[in-house]
Formats: sequence, structure tokens, C-alpha cells
Amino acid sequence: MTRLLIIDDSALMRRLLTEIFSSAGDFEVTAARSGVEALAMLTDVAPDVITLDINMPGMDGLACLDQIMVIRPCPVVMVSSLTEDGAEETLEAMALGAVDFIAKPKGAVSLEIDAIADDLVDKVRAASKARISRTMRLQERVRARSSGSLAARRKRPARAIRDDTATLPPLSRTDGATGVVLIGCSTGGPPALDKVLGGLSEDFPWPILVAQHMPASFTGPLARRLDRISALTVQEVVGTTTLLPGHAYIGKGDADLILSRRNGRLVALPAPSSGDYFWHPSVDRLVDSAMRVVAPDKLLGVLMTGMGADGAAAMTRLKTAGGLTMAEAESSAVVWGMPGALVRANGAAIVRPLDQIADALAALLPA
Repeated sequence: MTRLLIIDDSALMRRLLTEIFSSAGDFEVTAARSGVEALAMLTDVAPDVITLDINMPGMDGLACLDQIMVIRPCPVVMVSSLTEDGAEETLEAMALGAVDFIAKPKGAVSLEIDAIADDLVDKVRAASKARISRTMRLQERVRARSSGSLAARRKRPARAIRDDTATLPPLSRTDGATGVVLIGCSTGGPPALDKVLGGLSEDFPWPILVAQHMPASFTGPLARRLDRISALTVQEVVGTTTLLPGHAYIGKGDADLILSRRNGRLVALPAPSSGDYFWHPSVDRLVDSAMRVVAPDKLLGVLMTGMGADGAAAMTRLKTAGGLTMAEAESSAVVWGMPGALVRANGAAIVRPLDQIADALAALLPA
């Protein structure tokens, strides 16, 4: 049985969540009505996974999360509202160590929660198996505290690139054709993107397109946050956007991100989500669209942490066609679903732990 601790100040939410997870059959559920009460229960309950409401009176969810990561680090799934303010707080929580988030129902909770029950259970099950590095979370918490808040961070130069990828041959750019880096991620993706995009210099030669599974209200704040902490220029794709080197483009949530050509130039644009793909923005659809307009040897696909297998099929096709593909190593992925599927399909030409992916990209595409 998976030991689940639900932390929520709403008696109704505690009851509904308890019923959902108890009915799933593989959860042993305990509930706490405040952050203070939850912290006092941590040692005795010894949860495998926690759901934590962000907005609570007294000790809010962020303060409680910070203490959980000191007292007894374990996977935490935040319960967040689908607003821009909720998105900023959720991204801050993920930087502090939360694995994932679930959205509160927008209307009458008791009427709408059944519609998202299966998604809640799937996310919490996946989170319960996530890898939590105590050292990594301590470093992230110290960094967040020293800057006051994520909103107060400023753009900083990229870190120095270590020469630990000398065995990777640089990609040929002698014909002058511009290539594109395609990144896909899901659960655990925002902190992973911090490390990868934050490790690249402002003169990185190829534009980067990112499909991160997220709601529409979250991808704008994600892009702004990444722009603040990265030397790259990072923006959300809300319309037809011409691609430029030194830029990263985040696909708008609840839609798909595709690559096309307009007047001879490469452009990124949002497309209504397609029922042919389960997750959105779809990594598979992004890669397939790129292969229609860019030569495979000018495409570099990177698949990072996330549950499921989105991106694995398309990146395997890309590798077969002559493109280059990279998967995050199991040792660093919060959830090794997506990159693991790529490795098992023999679709990954390169496998690297998260802290070496930016170095590998810089070695493959020197400025």
C-alpha cells in the first residue's frame, strides 16, 4: 500500500480526496487540516507521497513544503488553482522540490472532482515512485531563499561549460542551414528546464522548442520564469513566431506546438490540441511537424523526465531518419517514463544525466 498524506484546510476537499484515493484500493490515506498539523505527523505517518494545498491560512503550502524537505523529504504533489498567480506559486513549489501539481476544480468541487479523479490518482501514483534527491532539494531551497523569491530573480550569465563531453562530435553546420533543438518533458519538467536552459549561453546557435505538458495558464509564467534565470531569451508561443538563435520557445498549454515555414523562414506556432495525441503540448506532434520542414540531420531531439511515453515514437523515427536524439538518464529523471520509453525503443543516440545535458548540447553545437 502507498501511504498518502493529504494536507488541506478545507474539510470538504479532505473528505473528497480521501474518498477518491481510498476507493483506488492501493492507498493508505491520512489527512491533515493544516501545515502545522501535517509537520507534526510526518515522522509517525511516514508518507510515501503527499498532496499539499498551496493556499492555506497560517502556514501556507510553500512554507510547509520547505519544512517537509528539511524534516522528511518525499514526493509532494501541489494542489493549485488554474490562475497565473497559482501558476507562479506552483512553479516556485516545484523549484523547492515538489514533483507535480494537480488543479483544483473550477466550479462546485463536489460536482466536478469526479471528472478529474482518474487524473488525480494517476499523477499521485506516478509521484509516489519519483526519485527525490535530498541534496538537490537542499541546494534548490537555499538558492530560492537567497534570492527572496523566484519573482525577484534576474537574468544571469550561463554557468561555465565543463569539457566533459569531448567524445561527442559537433554537429556539422558547414552548409549554413539552421537547425532546431526539440525538447520534451512532463512530470518534473520545470526544474529540469531550469538546469538545461539555464546552462546554455545567449549565443547558443540553434533555436530551442519546448513541449512541456501543462495547462494554458501555466506556460506563460513558466516562460517568463525561464527567461529570468537563463541567458537565453525565452518566450511562450502564442502566435506565429519566427525562430531565432539564442532563443527558446515554450509551447502554449492545452494546445500543441508545431514547426512550419513561412516565406522561407522557420516559424513556431500553436495549433489546437489534436485528439490523435493524449498529452499536450504533444512532443510526438512537435517532432513529426519538424521532420516535415527540416532535414533530419538538422534536428536534435531531447526527451527528459515525464510519465508516459510521449515523444518516444517520434524521436525514434527521427533517429532512424538520421537525426540526433538524447534521453535523460534514469539516474536523474524524476519519472523515467518518457526518456525510458525512448531508450527501450533504441531511439536514444545519447543518454545523459540531467546535469550533463546542457554541456552535451553545447559540445554538439558550439557557438
